[in-house]
Amino acid sequence: MHKLDENALARMLSSYRDPTTTKKDVMNALRIYHGLQHRVEEYVFNDGSTKMLLNLHGTIPVKYKGNTYNIPICIWLMDTHPKNAPICYVKPTPEMRIKVSAYVDFNGKIYLPYLHDWNPKNADLLDLIQIMSVTFGEVPPVYSKGPETTYQQPSYMPPTPATSTSYNPPYPTQQFTPYPVPGPGYNSYGQPAPGAAGPGYGMPYGMPPYPPAPGSISGQTPSVGTGTITEEHIRASLISAVEDKLKRRVQEKVNQCQAEVQTLRRTQQELNEGQVKIKEIMSRLERDEKELTKSITVLKDKEKELERALESLDNVESIDVDEAVTTTAPLYKQLLNAYAEEAAIEDATYFMGEALRSGVIDLEVFLKQIRQLSRKQFMLRALMQKCRQKAGFSA
Repeated sequence: MHKLDENALARMLSSYRDPTTTKKDVMNALRIYHGLQHRVEEYVFNDGSTKMLLNLHGTIPVKYKGNTYNIPICIWLMDTHPKNAPICYVKPTPEMRIKVSAYVDFNGKIYLPYLHDWNPKNADLLDLIQIMSVTFGEVPPVYSKGPETTYQQPSYMPPTPATSTSYNPPYPTQQFTPYPVPGPGYNSYGQPAPGAAGPGYGMPYGMPPYPPAPGSISGQTPSVGTGTITEEHIRASLISAVEDKLKRRVQEKVNQCQAEVQTLRRTQQELNEGQVKIKEIMSRLERDEKELTKSITVLKDKEKELERALESLDNVESIDVDEAVTTTAPLYKQLLNAYAEEAAIEDATYFMGEALRSGVIDLEVFLKQIRQLSRKQFMLRALMQKCRQKAGFSA
């Protein structure tokens, strides 16, 4: 187990946009997976551009058919981490070959739904590595070259395919630590160092071999080191190619169906929302229609009343203006007459001023008439006040 140097890691992440979060994410992963190490290297993108990025390289434990294997991987962290998902690769040793599947391509690049749907708020490296371990336990990303290896153990028997119920590992069954611990003479990928002696297949001593090549037949010992391509090799290669092609097509079909289902669900949701809105509009229109019908009925009744009133007025003789308004008592009549006469004096005063302004009358006539009208207006107002007091009205 290597000791984590937080200060060195912080210096490596000095060019990252969020070094604090990235450092925390990396340290959490390294504390759990001791077979991983970190370093800064140059990464070459597809367009040829390069950038110095931090990567985690080493092995992660993967359980496959009851045995634990150390799978070599490399995780590159973008300088925008954790906003953008990491770029992950399987790094096979010379004794391994990449097994192409829906999760790993010919170049070893890893494709996972977790990476595709990367969410910066709740996604981290620890969960990513755990998902890799589970996924590779179901679909191994590498397998042993087998016949091409130069190391041969007399007691080795090829492992049986997935359809067989028996499996005999070439080494005694042992209790394995859940994390890969490189032994002497091995590098961090479990690959023998130059000049070091050790068991083949790129694994620490005591570990079971990597999953066999697809289509290996139990009970038949392939020729080692002859370089001859047998019929079984061709058959295994064809089976693997057909299997991978079918898996890809099925996965594409499943993804297409899921996308169509999601589109239909969104359309259904929009239709349901539109239906609710249409119902609300229809209810509002029905209420407005009822109110309009009621208003039309009222207007028709009023129209009939006006027509009857007009007919009654046609039958009535001419009305004297002075007798149009009648009072119930002489006091009220006196008050009404005084009010009407006072209002007439107000109008006369206004028109007298207009006549003076336009030069119709001279100033002497204006003052004489205004004096008389003002005296009479004063008397009328005094009379109205007394009438209101006698009638009990407010002053």
